[in-house]
Amino acid sequence: MAKDTEKLIRQLSLISYLMAERRPVTALEIRRDVEGYSGMNEDAFARRFYADRAELHSLGIQLTVDRPADGAAEQENYSLRPENFHLPAIEFTDDELAALQFALSLLDGEFAYAEPLRLALQQITWGRPSPLEAPDQRSLALGITASAGGHELSGRLAKIETAIFRHKTITFEYFTIARDEVGSRKVDPYHLLFRGSQFYLLGYCHDREAIRVFRLTRIQGKVAYATKAEHDFKRPDDFDPRAYAKRADWQFGEERGVAEILVSERLAWQVERHFGRFGEIRKADSENEMLFTTPYASPRMVISFVLGLGEHARIAGPPELVAEIEERIVLIQERHDGELEMAAILPNAAGGGEDGAEAEEIDTRPDVAIRPERFARLVTLASILISSGRAGATLQATDVCEQVQITREELAEDIAVLNVVNFGGGSYVLYAELAEDGTIEVDPEPYADNFDRPARLLPVEAKALIAAIDLIGDHMPEGTLTSAREKIVAALGADPLEQGLQVADGGADDSQVARVVSKAISAGKMLKLDYYKPNEDEFTERVVEPYALVNGREGWYVASFDPERDDVRHFRLDRVRHASVSRKQFKRRPEVNPSADVEGWPKTGELPASNTALIWISPERARWAREESTVVEELADGAVLIETTYAGRDWLVREVLKEAGDAAVIKPVAARKAVLSAVRKLRTAARA
Repeated sequence: MAKDTEKLIRQLSLISYLMAERRPVTALEIRRDVEGYSGMNEDAFARRFYADRAELHSLGIQLTVDRPADGAAEQENYSLRPENFHLPAIEFTDDELAALQFALSLLDGEFAYAEPLRLALQQITWGRPSPLEAPDQRSLALGITASAGGHELSGRLAKIETAIFRHKTITFEYFTIARDEVGSRKVDPYHLLFRGSQFYLLGYCHDREAIRVFRLTRIQGKVAYATKAEHDFKRPDDFDPRAYAKRADWQFGEERGVAEILVSERLAWQVERHFGRFGEIRKADSENEMLFTTPYASPRMVISFVLGLGEHARIAGPPELVAEIEERIVLIQERHDGELEMAAILPNAAGGGEDGAEAEEIDTRPDVAIRPERFARLVTLASILISSGRAGATLQATDVCEQVQITREELAEDIAVLNVVNFGGGSYVLYAELAEDGTIEVDPEPYADNFDRPARLLPVEAKALIAAIDLIGDHMPEGTLTSAREKIVAALGADPLEQGLQVADGGADDSQVARVVSKAISAGKMLKLDYYKPNEDEFTERVVEPYALVNGREGWYVASFDPERDDVRHFRLDRVRHASVSRKQFKRRPEVNPSADVEGWPKTGELPASNTALIWISPERARWAREESTVVEELADGAVLIETTYAGRDWLVREVLKEAGDAAVIKPVAARKAVLSAVRKLRTAARA
């Protein structure tokens, strides 16, 4: 029998024994009665029992230890309170259950934690109609699903996830893109962060003697444990992962100063609502402007942010930042005025993507991102089998496999394990038999009630559940996920994001607008929008039929039908200055597909029937272009040519401006001229 299976049987038997005894028991009694310990000598038992207690504690299952008050050398007594194992009942409303089901249906198969999410939902909705069978609300669509992004990255994520859980130091090779070099790293992994469609590891880097952030796609080769010890480190009590999730793009790294940005009142509402939390905003000395001050670590990133706002923003200080943005504006103009001089194209050098490092061989099934801990699966399966046996029902193996997301072979193995969970004297938990015809008959034993209620969520389950809710945020009608999240955290006794995976909002705070839009969708009423059109630099009033909220590469959108345009339109929430629900009802149009492509980003990342631009990227930024874009040509000086699809020319102009002089449009000529016109406006505004 494999060591991990022996451990599972031992730990499950220990839990069942302590729950059944309902009194403190000695270590001697545990060694005598519990399956897996009885054949051990005293030293072996002491080691195994200590390790099992520590592992159960890390799973959130804490044994109570009673020590003699007088310090006498009597044996300690152990017990397991029901509240330390069973999950408190959570009273969800029907709307909350439906919202949880809908979240799962959107994420299932794509979310990196899809399987633990399924198990978690089964635990928290115990005794209620399955949320997996609730009706589809059709009010939401996801383009960004926190997918692990392929077999290799999934395996890497699984290994790091386990290392965080076990407090194991890891080693790996890492590509530092800013320095264009690969080096070895030794890291105590503390936390995972999902931000901007990418997974990041937060941890203490032994090589740098400081906490660092590592993007998982830049880890190369094998992720290995640094030692064979059970645990290598303890995460500092003062480590707060939320600080990393609440930084602007220009604030990652060591702070270099405070940027002073003057913003026209025309766009001040947008900067204040979406970026105000990254600094302070107040009335400026000059008329019709607001002053936004924000600490920064990356001059280039804060300049990119300002250039993306066009002529509506300019940097007022510090002097070195003013000088750099002026240089970059001049550089953009020079690279679009006349014909751009480029180095020679290298023969047969195109190909783009990541460098040619060999893919790591990882023993992970290609269709599964992260497997939940088997302990969680066994406890969940035991509950399912016991409930069926007590009801006198016959289960179908195919139904159980679908419910728990395992294969027929895995089901047979798990049933075999559960059949031997006992603590001596015939005190078994259950007996189940998987027949050749695929039926499962269950005979619950007297001590089955130890597992007839849902167990507390394990860290990976709680992490998956809260991360899924946070990924969708306040974009579900009537805030049903928000209230469900509050109930789950209350039942757990702590917010699992502090110990696991955190989903960062990544920028725009559109929660208030989203709640209004969700209310209109839920009520089937027309939606009034005060909407900013950046390409025309004007506000427009729209009254539309809202169908769904959709997330994509650039944020959240409301998919709607615009009667005035007689067509489907998508409006970005971060451009909505104000939204309100009309009294007028509308009838849903069956031909409207709210989850269709939005500006090409949400579903496929590509734009059908769109324009294509050829863009030159400087040698200094070529590494980033290879990581994010389709490289079509490599140039002799290290620069690259990429192709970008776009629908609106104004979007392309903003993207090129945000590259701060490190990008230039080659063709089409009209787009090249549009960038030149935009940068001239910037220079005029700066001199005003």
